[in-house]
Amino acid sequence: MLSEQLLAKLNEQMNYEFFSSQVYLAMAGYCSSESFDGFANFFIVQAEEEKFHAMKIFHFINTLGKRAHVTGMGDPQNNYESMLDAFEHAYQHEQSVTKRIYELSDLAWDEREHATMNFLKWFIDEQVEEEATFDSIIQKLRRIDKDSNAFYMLDAELAKRTFTPEPAGGEA
Repeated sequence: MLSEQLLAKLNEQMNYEFFSSQVYLAMAGYCSSESFDGFANFFIVQAEEEKFHAMKIFHFINTLGKRAHVTGMGDPQNNYESMLDAFEHAYQHEQSVTKRIYELSDLAWDEREHATMNFLKWFIDEQVEEEATFDSIIQKLRRIDKDSNAFYMLDAELAKRTFTPEPAGGEA
């Protein structure tokens, strides 16, 4: 059975995922203002993924017969020094998401709330992928440095990124 403490933490994480979507939309705005549409696309897709993550938690809470409470979390950062700076901030943000998911998972474990532990496994796996993606792009940006041709090639590569949400009805 879902405790009030675990419910509160799930609601908090759901809202943090919605906030994460805004963080990435703000980064997309920065990229777009610099005329890097591929980088902007990357962050727009990332924003959609984060909204999808929030809605997974929303539906999970409701499936357990509890109430999802949506709240605001403040304004995201909108300005960056460079594309590398934006991606480094994004990577740090994902690391904070991972820490929060781990803490949530630890609480579910402590309470022996097996349904929530099973549900959160998907998020743990997702965070491994998220951090690896950002780390990879950061490494590419560092290698590119001042090579404008390589920078534009990476921009073109990121323009191809898409997001296809999973079919409704499944937890995975």
